[in-house]
Amino acid sequence: MEVKAFLNFARIAPRKVRLVADLVRGKDVNEAIQILTFVNKKSAPVLRKLIKSAVANADQKKTIDLDTLYVKHISVDQGPTLKRYLPRAMGRASEIRKKTSHINLVLDER
Repeated sequence: MEVKAFLNFARIAPRKVRLVADLVRGKDVNEAIQILTFVNKKSAPVLRKLIKSAVANADQKKTIDLDTLYVKHISVDQGPTLKRYLPRAMGRASEIRKKTSHINLVLDER
């Protein structure tokens, strides 16, 4: 039985989150949480919290054995981009794009 968790508008660029998401795809939940604990990236604690949220969702259903859960599907899509401006020389301004991510996570039983 599948369990889902979503995180929308995470203030991390999707390209950076995908690097860490690829590490845990297909792994058992306990192994994924252990991997994310020691990865030195900004998105690692965010993904770890999302996996723990999905496990809590599974615990609420009471029909799933938590020890057999694994990361079936994890996808990172781009959200809206925040546009900011930085003053530059001679009265000009340069645009800074602050990207956001939508993270979708599906856990399933083995």
